[in-house]
Amino acid sequence: MSIFASYPARPAAPPAPLALWVGAGVYALFVMAGNHLLIDPDTMWQITIGRWILDHGAVPTVDVYSFTMRGQPWISTQWLAQTAYAAAYALAGWTGPVVLASICIAATYALLARYLARHFSETTALVLVAAALALTVPHLLARPHVLALPVMVAWVSGLVGAADRRGAPSFRLLPLMALWANLHGGFVLGLALVFPLAVDAVWNGQASQRRSLALRWAAFGLAALAASCATPYGWNSLLASRKILALGEALPLIMEWRPADFSRPGSLEICLLSGVGLALYRGISLPPLRIVLLLGMLHMALSQTRSLETFALLVPLFIASPLARQIGGPGDDAKRGIAPPRLLVAAMAVALFAGTVAWASLVRFQPHMRGSPVAAVTELKKLNVSRVFNDYDFGGYLIANGVAPFIDGRTELYGEKFFVDHNAASGLMKPENLFRLLDQYSIEATLLRTESAATTLLDHMDGWHKIYTDDIATIHLRKSGAVHTVEPAVSPQAK
Repeated sequence: MSIFASYPARPAAPPAPLALWVGAGVYALFVMAGNHLLIDPDTMWQITIGRWILDHGAVPTVDVYSFTMRGQPWISTQWLAQTAYAAAYALAGWTGPVVLASICIAATYALLARYLARHFSETTALVLVAAALALTVPHLLARPHVLALPVMVAWVSGLVGAADRRGAPSFRLLPLMALWANLHGGFVLGLALVFPLAVDAVWNGQASQRRSLALRWAAFGLAALAASCATPYGWNSLLASRKILALGEALPLIMEWRPADFSRPGSLEICLLSGVGLALYRGISLPPLRIVLLLGMLHMALSQTRSLETFALLVPLFIASPLARQIGGPGDDAKRGIAPPRLLVAAMAVALFAGTVAWASLVRFQPHMRGSPVAAVTELKKLNVSRVFNDYDFGGYLIANGVAPFIDGRTELYGEKFFVDHNAASGLMKPENLFRLLDQYSIEATLLRTESAATTLLDHMDGWHKIYTDDIATIHLRKSGAVHTVEPAVSPQAK
């Protein structure tokens, strides 16, 4: 007898209205809260790169934005998403990216609801969808990863469905991998999941069919690997993930790569405690490989907050079939497989379109500028300087406004040492780093957060003059003839 629990045969498709209503509701929610999608300043430089791709009819292979890494090899594994955002922006201003991101978010949760309704009652499916939405809301922004989320759910649900049936995935899934590889670098996770789900399917398959099943999964895995290389960069898109993983000490310094924070109650803690409580109350058990997958996703979510959306969206897919056998499956209505009337679908699409147009005429969608150095960059441009030492978070705004940054959000381009040195310099963990970088790169001006330690030091440092400051950013201009030394003269009085 297999040590793995057997899975029930895949039930008939449920009535689509659940997925339809979930998709419509999520779309309306995010369009109405559209400016939430634009709170990340990275959206601006993503659109800038997308416009460059459209203007040049090519994808970037070297850096053309910073002055520190200009000409160095760099590829954009998110080129298709960046192009889509740029085209949407060109078509409808900031309403375009908001609507595009909202459509993809809605599609993601509609696909999740559709899959879960095959295994659970509509009430249970909605609870799981609501939990996933609560976990991912902070990460749902108009950035490339959002456009890849529905592709991820469709891909993984196809793999899990094949494993549940003790069969092999359909080769019709391969275009999804090719699309994912052009939208976002997270496609590597989709490739990595092929192996554990293949083991799950083969181990639980009939002994007489295991060899054949293993070969079919192996063929699919190789085909998926080939499909992931169907990008303008070929297999370099696959290798690009190594640069992210090689960032080492730099990763914990980036907000979205930091581990989960349980110092105050949050959605992740509530969901985890609820899950543990349900398992203890109902005596729920999972097959070993599904436990491994669940724990792997949980480890990623705990060690880096940017993985929270993969945990929220994929774990329900992994556990749906074995969990349904223990807490109950779909009701009789869900087994009828009644499709929604086409008239209903058309009417809902028309209503959402009309609502979007009406809402966009009343609400002005625009990026959240509260933390962006808008006024400071305006003043900076008047100085006609080309070598500016900037705060890491300001890099994207500088790119979007035609100013070459010292550093920006493309951390894989700059590398671990460069990023860590910059962080230690701007935070004065190592003041000598600041002096060295200012000298090494012949910095003409600095654009740093007003409250940063480096800004305070520059106020007193020989050779630098504060020419602009506000609540967000401060500009220091290097005085003509100033000499940078390892230990520059520091005045006790602000200049």
